Amino acid sequence: MNTTSRVLLGISVAAAAGVVAGMLLAPEKGLETQQKIKETANDWLSKLLTALASGQEIATDATKKVVSATEEFARGASRTVNTPNN
Repeated sequence: MNTTSRVLLGISVAAAAGVVAGMLLAPEKGLETQQKIKETANDWLSKLLTALASGQEIATDATKKVVSATEEFARGASRTVNTPNN
């Protein structure tokens, strides 16, 4: 995990903790607070799953590009090796 990912994860966890703490300390009935926490968690889960799907698409595209570039390099290297020296 790189530094940027760690920072984003830390910020997300801190924000989530702040939201939950705020909801728990708010002067509302317990059931209302639980419902708000559940709705917020579901919203965040939905956003996280969307981000993961997007990341998966990006990784798949990058993999295809790397494979294509590697194959092209291998073809060029093969032509160079198989070309008779004049």
